[in-house]
Amino acid sequence: MKIAPLLLALGAAGLALSAQAADPTPFTVQQLIKLNKMHSATVSHDGTKLVYGLKTVNDKGEGSSDLYLLDLTDTKAKPLQLTSAAGTEHDVSFATDDKSIYFLAGRSGSSQLFQLSLTGGEAVQVSDLPLDIDGYKLSNDGKQVVLSMRVFPECKDLACSKDKFTAESERKSTGREYKQLMVRHWDTWEDHARSHLFVGAVNGEKLTKVVDVTQGLDTETPPKPFSGMEEVTFTPDGKFVVYSAKAPSKDQAWTTNYDLWQVPVTGGTATNLTKDNLAWDAQPTFSSDGRYMAYLAMKKPGFEADRYGIMLRDTTTGQTKEVAPLWDRSPSSLMFAPDNRTLYVTAQDIGQVSIFQVNTQFGDVRSIYSDGTNSLIAVTNDELIFDSKTLVEPGDLYSITTDGQGLKRLTEVNKDKLAEIKFGKFEQFSFKGWNNEDVYGYWIKPANFQEGKKYPIAYLVHGGPQGSFGNAFSGRWNAQLWAGAGYGVVMVDFHGSTGYGQAFTDSISQDWGGKPLEDLQKGLAAVSQQQKWLDPQNACALGGSYGGYMMNWIQGNWNDGFKCLVDHAGLFDMRSMYHVTEELWFPEYEFGGTYSDNKALYEKFNPVNYVENWKTPMLVIHGEKDFRVPYDQGLAAFSFMQRKGIPSELLIFPDENHWILKPENLEQWYANVFRWMDRWTKQ
Repeated sequence: MKIAPLLLALGAAGLALSAQAADPTPFTVQQLIKLNKMHSATVSHDGTKLVYGLKTVNDKGEGSSDLYLLDLTDTKAKPLQLTSAAGTEHDVSFATDDKSIYFLAGRSGSSQLFQLSLTGGEAVQVSDLPLDIDGYKLSNDGKQVVLSMRVFPECKDLACSKDKFTAESERKSTGREYKQLMVRHWDTWEDHARSHLFVGAVNGEKLTKVVDVTQGLDTETPPKPFSGMEEVTFTPDGKFVVYSAKAPSKDQAWTTNYDLWQVPVTGGTATNLTKDNLAWDAQPTFSSDGRYMAYLAMKKPGFEADRYGIMLRDTTTGQTKEVAPLWDRSPSSLMFAPDNRTLYVTAQDIGQVSIFQVNTQFGDVRSIYSDGTNSLIAVTNDELIFDSKTLVEPGDLYSITTDGQGLKRLTEVNKDKLAEIKFGKFEQFSFKGWNNEDVYGYWIKPANFQEGKKYPIAYLVHGGPQGSFGNAFSGRWNAQLWAGAGYGVVMVDFHGSTGYGQAFTDSISQDWGGKPLEDLQKGLAAVSQQQKWLDPQNACALGGSYGGYMMNWIQGNWNDGFKCLVDHAGLFDMRSMYHVTEELWFPEYEFGGTYSDNKALYEKFNPVNYVENWKTPMLVIHGEKDFRVPYDQGLAAFSFMQRKGIPSELLIFPDENHWILKPENLEQWYANVFRWMDRWTKQ
């Protein structure tokens, strides 16, 4: 009688061991949305400590986010959890003495600044302001902080803006009133408030008094909707704030002329540091000795995908030069090394986002790390700390020496979850595309690949159009999910893609339906010849934004290439698209002017003009809050196909913008996409 419980226990243990040793399964969207997500990583000034935020998700989909501390001097150190309060702590930075950290959190009902000692104790609320703090940055000496908050430019104090926000929320009428563009941006109708910068003293007491150093200006800083505090910095002496913003004007919707402005921390008139450049200036970054200011600058007004050059201004002489002007890559971030003469930058490069070392005196550029998609976190005396993602890596922190040696993994935030996932093997390939020029792409084998079998193709077409589907891990269009669903995945960085030189990127402007289509056609043929397991006669193409435009363009100009199509947020009628999108600079540059100025080119590459050729079954998906490509573009494509009897379906998300962001909606998105593709390719 005593043996039975023991046998049962052994049986249970055996089952547990069996479950732990179970083979990994092909990747699913349910696994994607439950992956842990790292954020807000920062390194102490002495390079010995790392703090990062981690949002963890349990099997029920319930998430929590906390901060963790890692000792970088101990190779065997385990992360130490620092916080456990409800909500998310984010935008973390170290105090000057490295004994405490600052972060933003909504613990008191609004987003405020907190300070947490690393020697023990609870976090202390530093700010007590009537409005949410959206971002912040400390001065070099740690005695001042610059904050970003949304206020009404006409208000003289925060209380006035608070009252106006309250009155707006309580008013009975619902009409919005405007006198100029932009009236809406990305997914939000303008409410006449602007992001302004405020400076205050950090002295161990609550921060209650701040100065609006952009007082009265009808401008946004940091720029909306995707820029952050990388566009704002103190000068090393703490006397000024330098920031990127457009000058107040009525041409906000059709200009990309962001300038760098310098304003005293006490407020007053700002000085335009880059008034001679009529294109985009961004990311002011000072050497620690204050001698140099590095920043990024484009040269072509109105072109948001122009190459960023690295500019270096000598603050003593006032002279400015471009560093490495012959280097044909466009950096996306930059940091000074402790020697104040070396820059470390990240830039897209042939399907990767690589880390480079740049000598500011001679312009020499050296690759430090070039596998995957990488973002710099910190530069210490002899190491770089960075986040790295690949097609099979959701993101972890690594270190590498400044000469590109000694790569070390610092975190494994998804180790257990990744052990349960089987990814498809991938490889980069190349072929001769338009004008016999080299074009690159990636293929991914189905997760359960069997030698000798032919597999249907999921042909993913990226948006932008100046973008890339490279060696990265996405929380939305994740190529490995199609591999998990049994498809061979093909992605081609057609002419116009980024990371292959500026001429390659420039080549798509005023030729949306030309070179890219040729590359896509040649790419599918080439990869199918190179990889015999791919079945080019059984393929479905998918794309979002410009990729969605390409689905509509394929319908009219390559209508025998695919069994089915999926159009997410695609442009259908360039005439109506021009008149309803918010960033007018984009179509005006891409099509050589306004619609009335260059009507012929808009119509030449207008998908609606080729609808008589449409016949391929297509699923159309759109978000109602999409103001970049308003949802009437998707409705129009669907309506046409329905009227003409072309097999078609429509999936509309009332609460999503240009992207699908909510986990439940992402599950629905993939369920519909896979059901649609299976219907036409797995018969």
